[in-house]
Amino acid sequence: MKQPDGSFTMHDGGEIDIRGSYCALSVAALLNLFTPELTENCIDFIRRSQTYEGGIGPYPGKEAHNGYTFCGLAAMQLLDGMSQLNLDRLMDWCSGRQMKLEGGFQGRTNKLVDGCYSFWGAGDFPIIKAALDAKVQIGDYLFDREALQEYILLCCQSASGGLIDKPGKGPDYYHTCYCLSGLSTAQHSIVYKPTLDIPLGLRSILWKCQNEFTIVGDVIENSLQPTHPIHNITLRATRDILAYFYQDELKGLQVPTDDPPFMEDEKK
Repeated sequence: MKQPDGSFTMHDGGEIDIRGSYCALSVAALLNLFTPELTENCIDFIRRSQTYEGGIGPYPGKEAHNGYTFCGLAAMQLLDGMSQLNLDRLMDWCSGRQMKLEGGFQGRTNKLVDGCYSFWGAGDFPIIKAALDAKVQIGDYLFDREALQEYILLCCQSASGGLIDKPGKGPDYYHTCYCLSGLSTAQHSIVYKPTLDIPLGLRSILWKCQNEFTIVGDVIENSLQPTHPIHNITLRATRDILAYFYQDELKGLQVPTDDPPFMEDEKK
């Protein structure tokens, strides 16, 4: 699937797409398969996919889109390549995708808000914040966390169960997954603590949950587990996977731990 220009096809004989880059690199990082051969030219391909607007498209020359932007950012963070992007334009484009009236995110310029972009849009910001924090500490979480939660809770729940794109649409697994993922992202502050000199693929273990959260409505009923900003699975699951596949690399290392209340026992 890996192509000489640093891209990946989506399947054997399939199209080139930055989603393929993210999926391949995310899995490779978790499974300790992050080799120089796999990552060669990947940074350059993603860099060339950033558009004049600031977001990232599926491949060079195509329109910026929030789903592709998240995939590109997550892959760049895994590759330690965020400095190769124009962060000013990126920040301007990403912040412009949260709509002031609805509180949710749109996928592209001049498009409607969609519940699934609760994750693809909000998920950009922990990664951007990590890149900015490397230069100067940013206290703000960079998007309106309460407004996004209100959109998900008030506009994206179906009376029959599951979550939806927007009022009037039906529920499905896709929107249920990414509405919940966006809700978790809006609730928790997950930060990157690059305190150890460790292999690139293992650096996903350096994200930690801070004891700083914003939960709209009932704190018990509405709160979700914190999820990993890159892999979109729980932090605990991410660490368990990395601990298994990087046993030798982790020997003798003290990795960051979450602040209470998630340090000892995550919400079930």
